[in-house]
Amino acid sequence: MIRHFSYFSNMEEIYTAYYESPLGVIQVKSDTSFIRSILFIDQSGTNDLHLPAILIDCINQLGEYFRGEKKDFSFSIKQEGTSFQETVWENLATIPFGKTISYLELARKIGDENSVRAVGNANGRNQLAIVVPCHRVIGSNQQLIGYAGGLWRKKWLLEHERKIVSKQLSLFS
Repeated sequence: MIRHFSYFSNMEEIYTAYYESPLGVIQVKSDTSFIRSILFIDQSGTNDLHLPAILIDCINQLGEYFRGEKKDFSFSIKQEGTSFQETVWENLATIPFGKTISYLELARKIGDENSVRAVGNANGRNQLAIVVPCHRVIGSNQQLIGYAGGLWRKKWLLEHERKIVSKQLSLFS
């Protein structure tokens, strides 16, 4: 799986589709090569008439994720950010499905435990919900803190992933 974290480098047309998830509407934007954003929004809109294959594939994979059939995504992503934000996002992508780490642990992973606040800010600027799993970052006290989509969604996503992991473990125990 190839993941790209970089600045928008061209002016390619952006396409938009909406997915009705168990957590509400998710807006997905892409160009013809990369998924650019996956965000929870308040109201659905109208899908663009001609969606690129990558956008259709993303919507299908999100459906598989919510049905408990998918843990990893296989489409290419790209989002705009500073080099620090990109480093944080790259590290977010390494957090295993069904696991959590603290903001402090994430700061340590990028080599600067004094950057906890900056890590939290970068985490909050992630435009690729679920796929770049910022929901898997919690407070050092194990409490749910900070999630742009709302803490209730963060809690739901973490419980969803834990159920899938525990179900798989019980099948092979």
